[in-house]
Amino acid sequence: MKLKIDKFVFFIIIAIALAYLFPQWGTQENKFPINAISSIGISLIFFFYGLKLSPEKLKQGLKNWKLHLLVQGATFLLFPLLVLLLHPFIQNEEQEKIWLGFFFLAALPSTVSSSVLMVSLAKGNIPAAIFNASISGIIGIALTPLWMGLFVSDLQTDFDFTEIYIKLIVQIIIPVIIGLLLHRFFGSFVQKHKSKITLFDKSIILLIIYKSFSESFKKNIFSTVSIVDLLLLLIGVICLFSIVFYLTKLVSTKLQLNTEDQITAQFCGTKKSLVHGTVFSKILFGNMASIGIILLPLMLFHAIQILIISVVATKLSVRKLEEL
Repeated sequence: MKLKIDKFVFFIIIAIALAYLFPQWGTQENKFPINAISSIGISLIFFFYGLKLSPEKLKQGLKNWKLHLLVQGATFLLFPLLVLLLHPFIQNEEQEKIWLGFFFLAALPSTVSSSVLMVSLAKGNIPAAIFNASISGIIGIALTPLWMGLFVSDLQTDFDFTEIYIKLIVQIIIPVIIGLLLHRFFGSFVQKHKSKITLFDKSIILLIIYKSFSESFKKNIFSTVSIVDLLLLLIGVICLFSIVFYLTKLVSTKLQLNTEDQITAQFCGTKKSLVHGTVFSKILFGNMASIGIILLPLMLFHAIQILIISVVATKLSVRKLEEL
């Protein structure tokens, strides 16, 4: 069995390493307009996202409502509620920041490209995967800030819901709507050049990651994070993923979904979007010094979800071939 490693994970590590070695390039004092570039990049990411969405396919996808409710319920309810159970055990401010990182991860929407790719590899319900991954991003624009607003205001004194939603509307919602309206004219163009657009998306994500970690390294935020802490974070991420993966399988079985729908439920309901995470972190947390720590669980989860789902998808694809 040949397992394809996601190269993007290595580029994330490189971006973090550069932020550690050269933090001055990503801080506010630097004259290079990194904030303006990342803001424009965010708008373009979601403009292209809107261009790729097909209104007709979204309408057709509404029929399989049990599967959709399960995927979106796991993404926006099960994940946050599981992390909320740990909140009473927080004992200090450092633990609060790490917990906030886990909660931010839990509140994010599902991925699009990797979810659909893995469902396709495992021979799951591809149209349902496209629908759920796409609609998840739209739902997340509204729900993720609402979840985070319950706790971010305690750590960030300038947290303003009005300002947050204005930024979301200007940088995300309006570009998505414009993209949707122009889908009939440029949808095929986007599909033709999707590899270049994906490269652009990842470049902006890496820029945001670099800037976020530069601020944290410059202010020495990671001085209290040890190797043991990183190992505990990794264990926590694996446990969170495994619990949701098992529960979505259990519920999909109880709902008597067929094998293809069960695969889609597990693969889409357990994924979290690094694209939305890095974009939302810039809007929700602004220039918080601890943003690097808050993003750590998401970075680890991104690597873990790709690794585990790749192995599972490869095994399922082999099984399906043997059945044919």
